[in-house]
Amino acid sequence: MQPNASFWQGKRVLLTGHTGFKGAWLALWLQCLGADVTGIALAPPTTPNLFELAKLASTMRSHVCDIRDAQALAALARHAQPDIVLHLAAQALVRASYLDPLRTYSTNIMGTAHVLDALRGLDSTRVAVMVTTDKVYRNLEHPYPYREDDMLGGHDPYSASKAASELVITSYRDAFLSQQGLAVASARAGNVIGGGDWAQDRLIPDCIRAWQSGQTLVIRRPDAIRPWQHVLEPLAGYLRLAEALWQQPALAGAYNLGPPTDEAATVKAVVELARSPRETYAVSYEIDSNSPHEAGWLALETAKARTQLGIHPRWTLTEAVQRTMAWYEAQHAGADARALCEADIAAYEGPP
Repeated sequence: MQPNASFWQGKRVLLTGHTGFKGAWLALWLQCLGADVTGIALAPPTTPNLFELAKLASTMRSHVCDIRDAQALAALARHAQPDIVLHLAAQALVRASYLDPLRTYSTNIMGTAHVLDALRGLDSTRVAVMVTTDKVYRNLEHPYPYREDDMLGGHDPYSASKAASELVITSYRDAFLSQQGLAVASARAGNVIGGGDWAQDRLIPDCIRAWQSGQTLVIRRPDAIRPWQHVLEPLAGYLRLAEALWQQPALAGAYNLGPPTDEAATVKAVVELARSPRETYAVSYEIDSNSPHEAGWLALETAKARTQLGIHPRWTLTEAVQRTMAWYEAQHAGADARALCEADIAAYEGPP
């Protein structure tokens, strides 16, 4: 089921993290759906970045604010008077969390608490979708996908911070927000790919940087398995989840969003899809035993989202990778980033 444009038309939406990769895509999609969007985030984290290339600052209210600043955040939330809150702001990189764990914990745990606390007593808000990650689970490398009621945990600071934020979300929902008629859900999405991501230590951006500069791509963990999906898949899930909570607040809770379990794939498989049929793109698979710990196998069970929300992925991994590479190649050749995103959104919303 696709996001309902008639539902979003005129809705006041507060979106945190709108200057990031997923946030910029979501801000643009919300505008296409007719929503009135207010964004709160830090300045764009990379150069180039999709937020600036798509000229989003000219088509929404954009505020630079650190979600660790509770007072400033609360003031912006009160001024926005949102109907719906979509919380994406985070320190979202595993390897960066090893370099600066305290920033990761303060942003992902206390930042989430600040967003939720800003909603206390805010009568306008009926729905909040809090985005976490597929990495919130205590990963024991078991050969089965994780379900929403499996144990939370995290080896690296990023995963641990997101697992802790799940406890914060549940606490605020049960102790405060449900009583004021605000339905709160967390969305745990798998690894996303798509045009417009230039973050460090992410697979497709690493591919693009290497290949567009004529260098050999070096892959450190080719056998790691992840639930890859195009960025529009989880974003559609967030939107559909918000719509469902508006109509049925009792659906509040945690939801996994990801591809079918059998579409989880290795890093090497994704790289090979990305460079085929581009034979000039070179890659070297070099296992690095000294790199920080990351889970080797991770997949999500998404039956809850399918049965309760009607969410079904639209694009296969192959199509997701092909569309992603086509986006980067067209943008590199001079195509307008916003137009490329709008074309992908239109294709996603169209017939199968």
